[in-house]
Amino acid sequence: MQLSIPPNQCQPLKIIALGDSLVYGFGDPEKGGWVEQLRRWWMSPDSAGHVLYNLGVRGDRTQQVAQRLEVEFRHRGELRNRVPDLIILSVGVNDSARLARPDGRNYTDFAVFESEMASLLDMAQQLCPVLFVGMVPVDESKMPFLDCFYYNHSDQYRYKEATRHACLKRGIPYLDIFERWMQRGETWRLQRLSEDGLHPNTLGYQALLEDAIAWEALATYHSQSHDRLTQLSSVQISKH
Repeated sequence: MQLSIPPNQCQPLKIIALGDSLVYGFGDPEKGGWVEQLRRWWMSPDSAGHVLYNLGVRGDRTQQVAQRLEVEFRHRGELRNRVPDLIILSVGVNDSARLARPDGRNYTDFAVFESEMASLLDMAQQLCPVLFVGMVPVDESKMPFLDCFYYNHSDQYRYKEATRHACLKRGIPYLDIFERWMQRGETWRLQRLSEDGLHPNTLGYQALLEDAIAWEALATYHSQSHDRLTQLSSVQISKH
């Protein structure tokens, strides 16, 4: 595996977002989710915006994301001798679900989850810089999801804290969406969740996008995109 090399100033960054339905954007038929909106923001062929690949798969757990990480990374370089410059990860909520009943076993045993998350983060960090976007709190009153998955805030908190600490240990920026949304109150949250109680709706993904854009760790890449676009515009103006 070839590591990412410093990008040419004239070339946009290549960024891949890997994870579950939160990356895929399920629940937002209008705008396609927060990653899709960010992709469109950067995708104008006349701009120097970054190239963003949405590699979210509904239902994925940490193990599934880890299994496809290297292959997805290797095939998203576009240019010869180039590989992506940044990985955005967002996964874990499906691992936390209880199976068949509210007190059933977790889909991924907690100790196994900790091990798999550590492995995923280590693997990703060996490839290029990594950012992690956390999970959204569910509507517990709408459970079970698909008549068999019981999600709850207690398990979500436990799994997201394990992820946050694993990221902190490795110096990986972690955006704690769960904590932010819980602090904004139940009325605010429920207005931003789909009828299934698990996925954000269009309003929810808009809030996610705003949280991501305002996040200092990602804002660095926005400013790089803006700076490059400004430089490109200046060159075009000088030519005329």
